[in-house]
Amino acid sequence: MSELPEKQIKRLHSLMQDAETNLAAARELLISITGDDGAPITPKSSNTEDVKGKVIEGVFDGQRMAGPDGKEYPVPANYASKSKLVEGDILKLTITDDGGFVYKQISPIERKQIIGTLVQHDGAYYVEANGREYRILLASVTYFRINVGDQVTIIIPADNPDADWAAVEAAL
Repeated sequence: MSELPEKQIKRLHSLMQDAETNLAAARELLISITGDDGAPITPKSSNTEDVKGKVIEGVFDGQRMAGPDGKEYPVPANYASKSKLVEGDILKLTITDDGGFVYKQISPIERKQIIGTLVQHDGAYYVEANGREYRILLASVTYFRINVGDQVTIIIPADNPDADWAAVEAAL
């Protein structure tokens, strides 16, 4: 059995990395569309004062909102990315009578900006800064059109430098 030429091996590695990235994107999209319980989610950043339904307040953990009952509610990645939600922000979720989810950030925590480098491993994206890695949403990577190795400004909680997640402020 002969060895594959180095060029083919590099191509296979590239294809596998692309597949992992696409799978992660598909997972995020599926969660943003169906949520954990299969109910459609209607991401809206409009005024939630006019929306009627069940209201739940909770804490954003980087991907989801943890409610006071311990239940987790999926936050659409595009909303979290666009709103630059940071781990620890307080959100209000209104579950409308027709099953839609409407999120609103009601109490942002104190923030701090740092600069780091985008890296990818295990099918996820991270920004390496201050000697550690902060996970970021794939939606931020695609929105800001950043590539592995690019310099990025991220937002982290000011009082929790050990947070697992960060929001992307800008690509440099």
